[in-house]
Amino acid sequence: MLFPKRTKYSKYCKGRCSRGCEPDGTKLGFGRYGIKSCGAGRLSYRAIEAARRAMSGQFRRNGKIWVRVFADLPITSKPTEVRMGRGKGNPTGWIARVSTGQILFEMDGVSLSNARQAATLAAHKLCLST
Repeated sequence: MLFPKRTKYSKYCKGRCSRGCEPDGTKLGFGRYGIKSCGAGRLSYRAIEAARRAMSGQFRRNGKIWVRVFADLPITSKPTEVRMGRGKGNPTGWIARVSTGQILFEMDGVSLSNARQAATLAAHKLCLST
């Protein structure tokens, strides 16, 4: 699972995902093929790991995969049937903020048809349009 070992603060503000396209991380840096996000949003660390496993299963240990997003923001939630107030809830998971046009995964060492199949499998695991 991809999340940090430790952070400066245990709870962070939610923040907003920028709708515009940021110039950083929009071009391929390592592989020949990639998966790019078409919209801004948040990805959980479980979705990132599920997509990575789906792609590596498709390649059967032949190709190389680079994960270009990292879930570094903790998400909190309060238990069910708890009254309002009494502070923020406990950290329950990790998310990565994704902007429009950001490269999520990169692939190399496989054919184009195999990379397309792997990208389709990975896209089904993600909650963003790619």
